[in-house]
Amino acid sequence: MTNRRDFLKQVSLFTAGGLLAGKASTLQAATAPVSAPVTTAGKRIGLQVYSLQNEVFDDLPKRMKELKDMGYATLELAGYNNGKIGKVDMMEYKKVANDAGLQIISSHVNPSVEGVPFLREYTKELKPQIMDYWKKTAADHAKLGCKYLIQPMMPKCETHDDAKLICEIFNEAGEIVKAAGLPFGYHNHNMEFQRILKPEDKGKKFSPWEKPGDQIYDLFLAGTDPSLVFFEMDVYWTVMGQNDPVEYMKKHADRIKVLHIKDRAVLGQSGMMNFEMIFKQMYANGIQDYFVELERMPDGRTQFAGVKDCAQYLLERSFVK
Repeated sequence: MTNRRDFLKQVSLFTAGGLLAGKASTLQAATAPVSAPVTTAGKRIGLQVYSLQNEVFDDLPKRMKELKDMGYATLELAGYNNGKIGKVDMMEYKKVANDAGLQIISSHVNPSVEGVPFLREYTKELKPQIMDYWKKTAADHAKLGCKYLIQPMMPKCETHDDAKLICEIFNEAGEIVKAAGLPFGYHNHNMEFQRILKPEDKGKKFSPWEKPGDQIYDLFLAGTDPSLVFFEMDVYWTVMGQNDPVEYMKKHADRIKVLHIKDRAVLGQSGMMNFEMIFKQMYANGIQDYFVELERMPDGRTQFAGVKDCAQYLLERSFVK
């Protein structure tokens, strides 16, 4: 994990360069209250339902209607397991969402194999079981009518050989998912920006400003087939991994197809994220879909209160089209 002191130093560099907070005027524009009414018609805001935790299941039809009223239009699912989302049949979940005026277009799924409900380490021996999982999962999501099927967590990756095997499995999963009519994607956290030393560099001493080794995220980009694997960039976790999401979007416009719009908590309140530049680059790249994601609220309020504030932030920002 990132050393906190080193990260804070890095944040100061990002801030000076305009990555996190941008110029002072940009930060003020991104975080200051809006003084004039802003037209919200036509904004297509997505939500990753993980943001809602279990609150969404206390009254699913009511909760879906609340999301629509907040301004959300599309959903990305979480919690898939053998044809269900939580304990709700996924087709019933879709009907409830559609009845409320919401469209399910994406889903986060982590592969599991017999005896291992959440697979955290890949081996060649497990590959057949992993592919069987993706066949069933892809078929279910094709029936659901999803636009994207995305793996949101990184398996254990400590060596270049680990990264190579992961990429092989991602490519094979991509073939299976593509055959079902869906694209296969990968979502990052901050761990993907850790570095793996090359064998010849192990034991060497490096100066404090050097960054030896290869970032795992870069190995994934290089080792996967662009026709089989796309990337959903979580902009917050990219920053927490001491990298610039705008720079990555510029460099890999053909690979990064979807975004997670996220902050430390409610969007725009930390002052860390330069969402104006992120959205500007997103539109320049032609990215059509993004999803708000909110971790647990730190102030004791409900998750629904938090996602409402996130939607309001985006609805009031002139840089969000």
